[in-house]
Amino acid sequence: MNRVYQGLGHRNRNTQDSHAAQSVGLMVGGGMLLGTVGLFVEMAGQAPLTGVFFRCVIAALALIGYAVVSGRGKELRIGRHGFVIALITGLLMVVNWTLFFAAIGDTSIAVATLVFHVQPLWVMAYGMVFLGEARSVRRTLAALIVLGGLAVALGPTAFVQAQGGYVRGIGFALLASISYAAVTLLAKTQRQMSAFALATWQCGIGALVLAWWPWLHGFPHGGASWGWLVGLGIVPTAVAYVLLYSGMRRLQAGQIAILQFVYPVTAILVDWIAFDHRLSFTQWLGVVTMGVALWMVGRRASR
Repeated sequence: MNRVYQGLGHRNRNTQDSHAAQSVGLMVGGGMLLGTVGLFVEMAGQAPLTGVFFRCVIAALALIGYAVVSGRGKELRIGRHGFVIALITGLLMVVNWTLFFAAIGDTSIAVATLVFHVQPLWVMAYGMVFLGEARSVRRTLAALIVLGGLAVALGPTAFVQAQGGYVRGIGFALLASISYAAVTLLAKTQRQMSAFALATWQCGIGALVLAWWPWLHGFPHGGASWGWLVGLGIVPTAVAYVLLYSGMRRLQAGQIAILQFVYPVTAILVDWIAFDHRLSFTQWLGVVTMGVALWMVGRRASR
């Protein structure tokens, strides 16, 4: 009988390990797809709000289609409280994406993405100031290390280059990270709506809010631009979100924190391969430092 129990326990452990490995794979895949967003934005060559509008429209249609095919359509039914959260976070996502796309145009894919990824620090700071979460030397130290790693990753250009556009782009990326942190915090206030449903509603609300934009400013010209915009809504948005949200289900906060850093690393590599924007060894050292420090923040949060 003991052997039977041991066998069942071993089988359960193997199943858990298999699920964990699958979840990690899903998150890595989703992060890699999300890391291509800058490529689609640059190649589409559209104004930030144009890119955001079509990203919202196409992603919403793709996510609704996925819900119907996968039998998850019931998840999209939300109550009044859920709709309020979806409305506010949808508006914030429009602000977030617009600022981020503008930051890419003013700096580069790599720089904008790195600056944007300080957003876990805003979540941590908000929790300590407004939610009464414990202040610790370790978390504060990790935050300072992230900022130091960011300064190193940006390189001397960030401090020597005095051109207004570059500085403005960094400011846009910082504001985008603050907006995204607000989305994260608001999403935590509700438990009735799944992350998948929230993402679908956010994209739908974004599409409705920006429906006026192309009619006043014109639609994209040329098949290539349309192709990149369609790809923007499907690849680094709808498909990436499905993979990320599926992978997050069985992972702890600390694991999620470090796996989410696949996104900026991929973005840096895409920027290098597609546009020959290379980081120096010192800048890569800053990127690794940021990743380790953010993992420390996430690991602490999971305890």
